[in-house]
Amino acid sequence: TYAISKGGMNQVTSTAAVSFAPHGIRVCGVGPGTIATEMIEGAFTKRAGGSDTILSRTPLGRLGRPEEIASVVAFLASDDASYFTGETIYPDGGRRVLNYTVPVKG
Repeated sequence: TYAISKGGMNQVTSTAAVSFAPHGIRVCGVGPGTIATEMIEGAFTKRAGGSDTILSRTPLGRLGRPEEIASVVAFLASDDASYFTGETIYPDGGRRVLNYTVPVKG
């Protein structure tokens, strides 16, 4: 169901972008990877090898930081992104690309 909900959000982003474009409204999505939050860091410490599983599928080899996601959102809201609409950007350290092609280590 998680993958289905992500697909649904991508479709909503695309559909809303087309619907609102005539009104000068842009719609973009952000699909962050695993971000270093209290919840994630807590899960890593509770489960042995928890971080190894995620990081083995993250080419940059680290968790993202909340401020990195905030920077993407700020860019999308800025005039520098005035020609973006209907897109979903994935600040995920490359994880989306490898998620289903690289075996889990550990």
